[in-house]
Amino acid sequence: MPHTPDSDASPAPSPTPAPTSSRTGSADDSGNAAPAVYQHQVDPASYDGLLQQKAEYLSQRFAQFSPPELQVHASQPQHFRLRAEFRLWHQGDRCFYAMFAPGDKKTVYEVRDFPIASKLINQLMQQLLDLIQDNELLRRKLFQVEFLTTLSGDALITLIYHKRLDEAWQAEAEALQKTLGYPLIGRSRKQKIVLQRDWVNETLQVDGRAFHYRQTEGGFTQPNGDMNQQMLSWARAAADDIAATQGKADLLELYCGNGNFSVALADRFEHVLATEISKTSVNAAQINIKDNALDNLIIARLSSEEFVQALRGERQFTRLQNVDLSSYNFRTVLVDPPRAGLDEESVKQVQDYDNIIYVSCNPDTLHDNLLTLCQTHTIRRFALFDQFPYTDHIETGVMLVRKHD
Repeated sequence: MPHTPDSDASPAPSPTPAPTSSRTGSADDSGNAAPAVYQHQVDPASYDGLLQQKAEYLSQRFAQFSPPELQVHASQPQHFRLRAEFRLWHQGDRCFYAMFAPGDKKTVYEVRDFPIASKLINQLMQQLLDLIQDNELLRRKLFQVEFLTTLSGDALITLIYHKRLDEAWQAEAEALQKTLGYPLIGRSRKQKIVLQRDWVNETLQVDGRAFHYRQTEGGFTQPNGDMNQQMLSWARAAADDIAATQGKADLLELYCGNGNFSVALADRFEHVLATEISKTSVNAAQINIKDNALDNLIIARLSSEEFVQALRGERQFTRLQNVDLSSYNFRTVLVDPPRAGLDEESVKQVQDYDNIIYVSCNPDTLHDNLLTLCQTHTIRRFALFDQFPYTDHIETGVMLVRKHD
């Protein structure tokens, strides 16, 4: 299968027919052979069966931990992906979006539509291509295009070049931005030109409530917006279960990004303290706290290791100078780590808490972590979130509660 535009999507689990094109073997005006056309595998009729395969695999993989029945959260079968990036390939005076087969950087496939991406991305793909096709200044040495969209209808387009961007480029880009109706960013080596803004606004609807998020270009965001809403609802229900049996207490979140979970969970806990190492994400999170009028959420720019040192009194950080850690009653920790999962020290750290809400993008590293966590905790909730339909990728949620003798 031609490589998908983001590295967080895995190859499709089923065999892919070789891409074909009615123009294969023909040539353009410059004499170059026309590329094959990317053939997608998006077949809504097959979606339920593919999801069932994932559910069966996950249930078998984690059976040794005796989890409760798996809750399966299905995605929209089309137009679910809110961000995408494409190479822009040049052939004579013509340019087009391109992908490559895995392990083969020589064979180019032309992308004419991309049905896993949002309808807005598909719309902007064609509009942008039509507008730059005859504009030498905007088209020349443009090698990558990135799209970021939201469920609430906002969008941001980043154009990445192999040339220095000057005032003449900026004037043409501003005219293009006006025609498209969405903000543009130009990037080149050691250059970033923001014509209007470098972020989008998102509003997520969760359990009848609206949560507002600023999502910054280059920062991590959940790519499947509808699935993100389902994950947030699941996490809120997990928090309600904890509160029903143990009363409300405080939440610690590690790897919080732009506050995706913290913002939506703030009303489910007395106080929330979250940590994140990315300055870009922390800056967006501070805006999200303000936009959602939250007064019980603090997000600090610390690694999980630094937070442990601060909590134990081993080090002091100016980034925590107005935070009294001793005043918190942390009973629950939420972790959403990268694919590598939690390292050995982090696993020991989260074991200190009565309740663990763990969202994983890699079943293998989650399984490894649970071998330790389930020595002290029991799985009370077990969920599959299909972030990436038609791929092998599985997002998993587990809620664990401390065992009592």
